[in-house]
Amino acid sequence: MNIGSVLEKSTEKNPDKTYLYYRDEQISYADFNESTNRVANGFLDLGIREGDRVCIMLRNCPEFLYAWMGLSKIGGILVPINAAFKEKEVEYIVRHSEACAIVAAHPFATIIEAVKPKTPQLQRFIGTDEEAVPGWTPFKDLLQAPGELNKRAKPAGDHVATIMYTSGTTGPPKGVLVPHKAYAYGGQGFSRWVDIKESDRLFTCLPLYHANAQYYSTMGSLAAGASLILVDGFSASRFWNQVREYGATEFNFVGMMLLVLTKQPESEKDRDNSIRVAYGTPALEKSVQDYVEKRYDLTILCGYALTESPFGTIQPLYGLRKEKSIGRPRQHWTFKNEIKIFDENDKEVPHGTIGELVIKNTATMKGYYKETELTEKVLKGGWLHTGDNAYQDRDGYFYFVDRKKDFIRRRGENISSMEIESVMNAYPKVLESAAIGVQSELMDEEVYAYVVPKPGETIDPVDLFRWCKERLAYFKIPRYMEFRDSLPKTPTHRIEKYKLRSEKKDLAEGCIDREKMGIEIR
Repeated sequence: MNIGSVLEKSTEKNPDKTYLYYRDEQISYADFNESTNRVANGFLDLGIREGDRVCIMLRNCPEFLYAWMGLSKIGGILVPINAAFKEKEVEYIVRHSEACAIVAAHPFATIIEAVKPKTPQLQRFIGTDEEAVPGWTPFKDLLQAPGELNKRAKPAGDHVATIMYTSGTTGPPKGVLVPHKAYAYGGQGFSRWVDIKESDRLFTCLPLYHANAQYYSTMGSLAAGASLILVDGFSASRFWNQVREYGATEFNFVGMMLLVLTKQPESEKDRDNSIRVAYGTPALEKSVQDYVEKRYDLTILCGYALTESPFGTIQPLYGLRKEKSIGRPRQHWTFKNEIKIFDENDKEVPHGTIGELVIKNTATMKGYYKETELTEKVLKGGWLHTGDNAYQDRDGYFYFVDRKKDFIRRRGENISSMEIESVMNAYPKVLESAAIGVQSELMDEEVYAYVVPKPGETIDPVDLFRWCKERLAYFKIPRYMEFRDSLPKTPTHRIEKYKLRSEKKDLAEGCIDREKMGIEIR
């Protein structure tokens, strides 16, 4: 089973059905499949062969999908590049992946031209815009190639389809080797977990260079024979109008995206939408989940997964959705997905005990590119060690606690940064927040909180400290607080805490120190 076979199966079934909605375009399954064949032939004409790595640096657009699917049909390997990356980051991925070609939009040409002298293996440059770059092949030329494949590769499910570099929220990116079967099974699974039918239209504003949009929105729509709505990016002010315009029935969210939507002014149009279900991470507070479901008349499913495997956990659509739970193991009808909680010695811990969440299934990464020792460590004993802390209750539901690296150690206590952020984000004037640990004079850590006020709001730090005092154990209450206009984020809206931590080798001048203010917390 491979990516191309999933597309072709749905095309054979409903060739005239609209697969892709993009701006004013409506592209049928037959036309979409033919375009991927043309691009595949165009790649072959350029000398790209099975096993070759090809970078794609594009924002959401049909060309991204054509290039990805075309590569998969000739056994090429996709290397997506984050559209927010700068020269140094692009150079690292091109060099590390040993890519021989790149498909990019004109706005990124300056970066790529600067990278060229440092990456001699990169020989072919394909531009997607009308404005041609000297020496580059126009993408439209690839679309003039024959619509029937000249040479079809049939990669096995275990063959690498993508080297997907992690977004780097905890440090330098690693190249995750994603096999074809992870995509095929992930798409099939998602269509079952969220009950996607042929009549559904999956809306994605998440970037196609990210795992979520690839595994679930794209492969999920293909596996179900449904439609995909592709927009350029997330905009809180435009989101619901876009949903209404295209008649979307499902969307995915990540990070703070849903919270940002809830901060928009309420409108009589809020329930005037066709969304049936929204899937995303992380798990929400029950009050937030109930509010969103009532306000927008939809069902929210929270879950957990990662680039290394699309098979994590998910709340049941037609079953008990426990408060703040990330659900139970996602299953596929042809294999078992096992999830356990291990201690530091890889021994399973009792129910209710916090430990590392580990996963075992057939739709898992093959490893990290050029990282043999790390691969062996992360896949030790056949279990994918996620680096995330969680626990399981007696009913088999899992609860995410925090990244192991985001745990804060204070006065002998392990503190979840997510728990602190959840409390601060519930304060009416707070848009978002981030909590990290900073060095304490007691050779331990203190809690340092970054807070972004809602537009037009001014927050009294004393009131916010008191808010936390009413809702958190004393040792979890931040000692330091800093107000900011924004926080550093990945393009998928995850806060880059490693950047915040790197700033805090010394405490920021002007930060608010609760102890110096004399605020009691017990």
